[in-house]
Amino acid sequence: MSESLTATDSSPIPDPRRWRVLGLVGVAQLMLILDVTVVAVALPQLGAELDLSRETLTWVVSGYTLAFGGLLLLGGRAADLFGARRLILAGLLLFVAASLTAGLATSAPMLLTGRVAQGMAAAMLSPAALSLIVTIFDGDERNRALGIWSALGGSGAALGVLLGGLLTAGPGWAWIFYINVPIGLALLLTLRAQLPARPAPATRARLDVAGAALVTAATAALIYALIRAGDHGWGTLTTAALLAASAALYAAFVTRQRLAASPLMNVRLLTRRPVATGTLLILVATVLMIMMFFLGTFALQEHYGYGALATGLLFLPVALSTMLGAHLAGRLIGRTGPRTLAVAGLVVAAAGLAVPALWTGATPMVAGLTLAAAGTGSLFVVASATALGQVAAHEAGLASGIVSTFHEFGAALGAAVASSIAAVSIAGAGTVGFTRGFTTGAIVAVVTAVAALAITPHSRSGQATGGRPAGPH
Repeated sequence: MSESLTATDSSPIPDPRRWRVLGLVGVAQLMLILDVTVVAVALPQLGAELDLSRETLTWVVSGYTLAFGGLLLLGGRAADLFGARRLILAGLLLFVAASLTAGLATSAPMLLTGRVAQGMAAAMLSPAALSLIVTIFDGDERNRALGIWSALGGSGAALGVLLGGLLTAGPGWAWIFYINVPIGLALLLTLRAQLPARPAPATRARLDVAGAALVTAATAALIYALIRAGDHGWGTLTTAALLAASAALYAAFVTRQRLAASPLMNVRLLTRRPVATGTLLILVATVLMIMMFFLGTFALQEHYGYGALATGLLFLPVALSTMLGAHLAGRLIGRTGPRTLAVAGLVVAAAGLAVPALWTGATPMVAGLTLAAAGTGSLFVVASATALGQVAAHEAGLASGIVSTFHEFGAALGAAVASSIAAVSIAGAGTVGFTRGFTTGAIVAVVTAVAALAITPHSRSGQATGGRPAGPH
C-alpha cells in the first residue's frame, strides 16, 4: 500500500478505508460466531447420516469452542508479534480449508479434524481482527466500532439457528460448512487488497506455546471426563483419573504463567474480585446458553417431531431474547450497578429453565427458554462491564482476552454437561434426561446467583475501559 496512514507528527490520519475494513472483518467475525449455533440445529441429522455417537456429536460443538478458547490468547499474542494483517489472512485461509474438510466429512475423525481446525483458525482471526479495529479507529469512532463488534455476538446467535435450520432442511447438513467456503474466499481476496499494510509492532515478547498447550489439554481432559460420565457413570476410576489429570494440568499452566518470560495471561488478574466475578459470570452464562441450544435442539427434533427448519424458527425468539436481554442490561447497568443485574439475570434464567424442567411439551420448553435467554443475555453485558470496568487501561486488552477465553470454554463445557446429563434422552429413551438437564441448569443459575450476590462489586459505573468486548455467541 503506497498510501500513507499516519502523519509525520503525532496526530494520526484516519484511515479512509476504516469503515469498509470494519464491515469486512465484521462479516468474518460473524461467520466464526455462526459456527457455534448453526451446528446445533444440524446435530440430529448429522448424527443420523454419519452414524455418530452421542460423545462424537458433543465434540462437534466442544471441539470447535475448545480450540477457539484454548488458543485465543496465543492468537492475540501472535497478532502482536507478526501483525494483524498476516493473522487475519492466514486465519481466513485455514478456516476455509477446515470448513471444506468438515463439509466433505464421511467419518467422525474427518469431521472432528475439520471442526478443531476451524477453532484454531478462529483463534487466529478473531483477536487479530479486533486488534486491527482498535488500531485503525480512534476516540469516539473507536467506541462506535467496538459497539458494532459487540453486537455481532447476539446477531450471530439469532442468524445461526435460522440459517442452520434452512440449510439442514434444504441442501443438507454439509452446507452449514460449505457456505463458509465462498464467503471466506471472497473475504480473503477483498481483505488482501483492503487491509492496511503495517509493520508488525516492535516487541520482544514470545509465543507461549507451552502455556496454550497446557490450558487446552487441561480443559480437554475436563470435557472428556464430563462427556464420558454420561455413559460410564460419574464414579468410575477413569472419570476420576481424567478429572485429576485436568486439575494437574491447570496447576501446571498456572505455574508456567508465573515463570514464563512472556506468559499468555497474568493469572494474578484472576485474583482481583471484579475480574474473577466477570469470568465466573461469562462462564456460567455461556454454559447455560449452550445447554439450552443443545438440549432444545434434540428435544424438538427427536422427541417432538419437528424438522430442522421448524426447529430453527422455534429457536429464533430464544436468540432474539438473548439480544434483548443484553440491550436492556446495557441501558440499565449504569443505574443499577452490576450486582443487581447479575442476580436478576441469573434468577430470570433459573425461572425460565424451571419451566421445561417442570412441564413437558414443545410450547412450555420454547417459552421457558425464551425467558431464560433474556437472563443469560444480560449476564454477558454484566460480565464484561464487571471484569473490564476497574482495570487499568494497559490491562484492558489482557483482561478482555481472559473473559473471551472463558466464554469459549463455557461453550465447550455447556455442551459436555448437557450431553452427559441428558445422555439417555439423546439416545432416544424418553424425556427424563432433558428434564434433568434443564433442572441442572436452573440449579446452576440459582447457586451462581447466591455467589454473585456475595462477590459482585456494588459499583454503578458499569463502564468498561475499552478492552475487547465479549458478547453472546
